[in-house]
Amino acid sequence: MRHGGIILALACAVTSLSAQEKTEGPTCEKAQKTYNEGLGYLHQRAPGSALESFKKADKQDGGHCAACQQKMIKYGVELGDWKTAETAAGEIVAEAQGERNVALAHYEFGIVLMDEGLNKHKDEFFARAHDEMTKALAAYPKFPDAIFVDGRALAHLKQDDAAKAQFEQFVKMQPEDSPDRQRALRYISQPELARARMAPPFAVTTIDGQRISLDDLKGRVVLLDFWATWCPPCREALPHVRDIAKKFQDQPLVVLSVSLDTDEQKWKDFITKNEMTWPQYRDPAGFTGPIAKMFGVEAIPHTFTIDADGVLQDEHIGDASIEGKLKKLVARARELQVAEKPGQ
Repeated sequence: MRHGGIILALACAVTSLSAQEKTEGPTCEKAQKTYNEGLGYLHQRAPGSALESFKKADKQDGGHCAACQQKMIKYGVELGDWKTAETAAGEIVAEAQGERNVALAHYEFGIVLMDEGLNKHKDEFFARAHDEMTKALAAYPKFPDAIFVDGRALAHLKQDDAAKAQFEQFVKMQPEDSPDRQRALRYISQPELARARMAPPFAVTTIDGQRISLDDLKGRVVLLDFWATWCPPCREALPHVRDIAKKFQDQPLVVLSVSLDTDEQKWKDFITKNEMTWPQYRDPAGFTGPIAKMFGVEAIPHTFTIDADGVLQDEHIGDASIEGKLKKLVARARELQVAEKPGQ
């Protein structure tokens, strides 16, 4: 999972602002043809060629093609073409009108810069991201997502007091059971975690009605296992996952299996038949479901190992020998539990 997925997971739902108007495509016929060529390349799974077409279409349209610019940002970030992503984000800012659209434009530019900073490990991009979030909030102060991302930018700049202030403001704007609120609370108590490669926050209700939030599992190692009943390699890996769940059942480790099955009954029958007694959840939309998209899952079986602080430590596609890593992380989780006990 790329760094940017962690930031964009929050950006996918800017619920604090009204819905954006339908993204406009190219206006001139020549640009429309080039844009459609880009869509064709996407169907052919050739994102690099598609990106070049979207760039060309935007240029042919005089830099006014909102649909082109959105595609330039998406695939520019995914392919590491930061110049293209920044150019498109700058064009969106220049075209934005009205306080909400201006706020959204600066926010989106800030997201690109956060991704670039995480990729290049350079403070200049976090500083620029902070500037964009400041502009977004100047246009629309009640914008919780911008406040949250600004907190992360400030944390990366080692301005922990300012970062904590933003996270505290964000917490006040969120419902009690919000996973993002829980994550912000962790950042307030441990600002250094806002600089780490944290697994994105989420909450699910398992097959037996148990609500599991990633940040509620603080202090425990989490093995997140994406699979499906229709996936032969997943079925082959199942005994390994079952063995891990059994081996670590009395230790500070939680195995959470996330199925990408669309057929609920088939999933339930499979779980019962195969005695999958550890926590089970189904992401009903498959690869396009919220949890799968949040973690950038495009192939299964796909596992993510998350430590006791919520930091993503490992990910593997396919069956893999991970017991050694899990033992080390569990040992550290035990040490943390002992250290946190009063009187120790």
